[in-house]
Amino acid sequence: MEINENKLNTLLGKMVTEMGAAAIGPLIIIGDKLGIYKAMEAKGSVTSVELAKTAGVNERYLREWLSAHAASGYIEYDDTNETFTLSPEQAFVFSNPDSPVLMTGAYYAISSMYHDVPTMEKAFKSGEGVSWGDHHSCLFCGTEKFFRPSYATNLVQNWLPSLDGVVEKLEKGAKVADVGCGHAASTMIMAKAFPNSEFIGFDFHQGSIDHAKTHAKESGLDNISFKVATAKDFPGNDYDLVTFFDCLHDMGDPVGASVHVKKSLKPDGTYMIVEPFANDTLKDNINPVGRAFYSFSTLLCTPSSMSQEVGLALGAQAGEQRLRDVAVDAGFNHFRRATETPFNLILEARP
Repeated sequence: MEINENKLNTLLGKMVTEMGAAAIGPLIIIGDKLGIYKAMEAKGSVTSVELAKTAGVNERYLREWLSAHAASGYIEYDDTNETFTLSPEQAFVFSNPDSPVLMTGAYYAISSMYHDVPTMEKAFKSGEGVSWGDHHSCLFCGTEKFFRPSYATNLVQNWLPSLDGVVEKLEKGAKVADVGCGHAASTMIMAKAFPNSEFIGFDFHQGSIDHAKTHAKESGLDNISFKVATAKDFPGNDYDLVTFFDCLHDMGDPVGASVHVKKSLKPDGTYMIVEPFANDTLKDNINPVGRAFYSFSTLLCTPSSMSQEVGLALGAQAGEQRLRDVAVDAGFNHFRRATETPFNLILEARP
């Protein structure tokens, strides 16, 4: 076999870059948990000694942490003064809780994927699925931390207004089911924004529902409740709105779930499906966003679906056409892309 040295060196250079990206992931979690990013944002340009005092951490560990971040381009380094700075753009990604692109939560979920390698080795060989609740616990808080910033920025301001007549119903008083709610970031954002409406969060994972109940109680919201239920048997009818946030593709029988949604809706009700952004073909998804979502899908979304009945395994890059087929097969007559972001498709289905 003849080796093209230029191609080999290019690939090796890419792999070294990827090794650094993988290795700094735990450092990002540590920085988030210990408040190092927030301390940097508050202090401006700072030495490792000054920052260690502010953050309450050991200076030698911190100096190495800062060096790794500077080498990654995640913070700025001034070699004249030996100071480190978190720029406004970097703060938007690492420390600003109101930023729609706060990315630290993703690394908690990614850490769970490494923990689950032995489980996934078995699944690859057997073809069996892995239920959402059987993953490492880092996944659950990481998923909430990753999705919450985008939901907080877009859900009330952009996504719900893109649906036909839904905001008006919510303002007057509507009945809403949030299916696959997880830790309920989406449910609580909506409940807070529309106090006249009733919101019920459903998830088949008991641990997530327990967390959601605790969080809701702490928030003081009285128009919200939670129950353990699957997407095919959640109780209630005459819903004005049923929402699925980043979860339909995880389900074993998304068509069956959508049939149940149709039965539960009022005749003029709305089925809101929020899914990871994807084009309809692999060639059009070969890009940084597709790369991330295919990786998550391999270890989280696809095994979740394959652990359930039918196991359709749409994957996190299903694309609009496959999701349209699900809705049409379930009996919905109207389907459209209401809006989108670089990371999400917001789809509307109506009976």
